[in-house]
Amino acid sequence: MTDVPPPAPGADRHPALDLANTPLALTSGEVDLLATPAQAAAWLIGRGLAPPGSSVLELCASRLRTLRGHVRGLLSARVTGSAPAADDLEAVNTALTRAPSTDILRWDAEHGLHRAAAHPIDQMLERALAVIAADAADLLTGPAAARLAACGSPPCRRFLVRTHAARHWCSVRCGDRARAARAYARRREPAPPA
Repeated sequence: MTDVPPPAPGADRHPALDLANTPLALTSGEVDLLATPAQAAAWLIGRGLAPPGSSVLELCASRLRTLRGHVRGLLSARVTGSAPAADDLEAVNTALTRAPSTDILRWDAEHGLHRAAAHPIDQMLERALAVIAADAADLLTGPAAARLAACGSPPCRRFLVRTHAARHWCSVRCGDRARAARAYARRREPAPPA
């Protein structure tokens, strides 16, 4: 898809921010980068949150999209300075605490006693959700929190970590679109009476 903008500033360091920015409002229409299980798996693999060749079921993709909505809610509350919704906090906290902290002890004739994941596919997703939730918590409470912003170029709905105080757009394309809209609005204004 050639219309997809590059990652927003900060998304390369924060998987939670990258996840929050997967629904896109493009000039060609709305696009969800996690619309299918294959896209969700590719996103997880691309961020090192799942091993290469992993696949996810629709249920897992749905859980990822649900966490995305809660992370977006928390980011939006932080950017606007409003209180976060209780269900957004609860969802992120649940993802933080639900991840298995360790593999369980198993025995079989071939390997003897060994440690292994209880349910590799479920654990993969639980761990990925926990990593994203932990990153969201760190992003929202750490030094980058004061630099969080929403892209200022409608219809874009992406979030970014500003690299300097003047930056209000997630990409050069959004900045160009915002400047062009302002220039167009100025040309359309009636001339002041003489």
